[in-house]
Amino acid sequence: MKILFTYKSYYPESRGGVEECLRVLMAGLVQKGHQCTLLVTTQKKKGYSREEGGVVIHYCPANITLSSCPMSISFLLKFHELSRNHDIINFHFPWPFADLAAFFIRSSKPYVVTYHSDIVKQKYLKIFYNPLMRSFLSHADVIVATSAPYLHSSPILRSYPNQTRVIPLGLSEGLAIHQFSERLPYWQANVGADFFLFLGVLRYYKGLTYLLEAVENTTIPVVIAGSGPEEMALKTMAQQKKLNNVIFVGAIEEQDKSALLDLCRAVVIPASERSEAYCLSLVEGLRAAKPLISTELGTGTSFVNQANVTGLVVPAKDASALRRALVQLSHDAKDYTGYAKAARKRYEDYFRSEEMIKAYEKMFLEMDIKCT
Repeated sequence: MKILFTYKSYYPESRGGVEECLRVLMAGLVQKGHQCTLLVTTQKKKGYSREEGGVVIHYCPANITLSSCPMSISFLLKFHELSRNHDIINFHFPWPFADLAAFFIRSSKPYVVTYHSDIVKQKYLKIFYNPLMRSFLSHADVIVATSAPYLHSSPILRSYPNQTRVIPLGLSEGLAIHQFSERLPYWQANVGADFFLFLGVLRYYKGLTYLLEAVENTTIPVVIAGSGPEEMALKTMAQQKKLNNVIFVGAIEEQDKSALLDLCRAVVIPASERSEAYCLSLVEGLRAAKPLISTELGTGTSFVNQANVTGLVVPAKDASALRRALVQLSHDAKDYTGYAKAARKRYEDYFRSEEMIKAYEKMFLEMDIKCT
């Protein structure tokens, strides 16, 4: 099969859960003999193409970006060209411009929408966008939710009961110990060990201000790995509160991430909004056999982190509750050991990339047969 994937951004210009999901999924499908093409936008003035593990990636320059939504005329032209010689299209939502592309191009090819998150922040713009979104989703052959809790809690997804199915996001095993062991001495010398680790893009919905409040006037060590639009504000807040126990290390490579996961005590994701629909960083914690601390949002985060099984789940936007969870995992050795063991087992049972790839391939094959 020839499968065309679309999203607003991709490596190396953008890093995040959707990008990682695409990377793992496309690589797995290529290994199974399918042809995968990815069409995204770039903030560079000129478009370009490159190949990554057998996947051809086309970057189309954005003409304008409105409320985090890049729009590109060359994307529309390239989408029209590519959609004609691919069997199936897989849109990754939300990205309103892709809805617009589907509306204008009117491709006859079947398409899947992987629904990563509701649109949460742009409440007023959503009023005008809603008719286009509804049309886009209603014409999809399949809408994939990334977890059952998100499917049940999303008012949008509940409107399409006959089109939706659940395929959890998964990750491959990652680096073997020998591939990152040389980075361990560096990070141990710079950040120590037994700290609480945040991994991810520093966005407003990650709830990091609550994490900083939670560790104020404590000695609880926290390492924040990642960069993003909230980085300067968070660093300023940490300086004002004199949080010497918080270290910002910026964006890191895979070898560094694996080393930090090995050194940390637990992974903490204090998300504050439903925009945090799943969080692959939590899956990375499970894979590394680390206990998790997350917040209850009614989304997939509590599917990944099972309360009192793989870690602790606390109310969102509650710095006091978050502090109690951090203290508990700092001192309760029995709970810590149990959570760590259960974390690895949950990864093996539910979040291996092979299961995600197998489910997508089965879905794509069923669609291809149906449409031929």
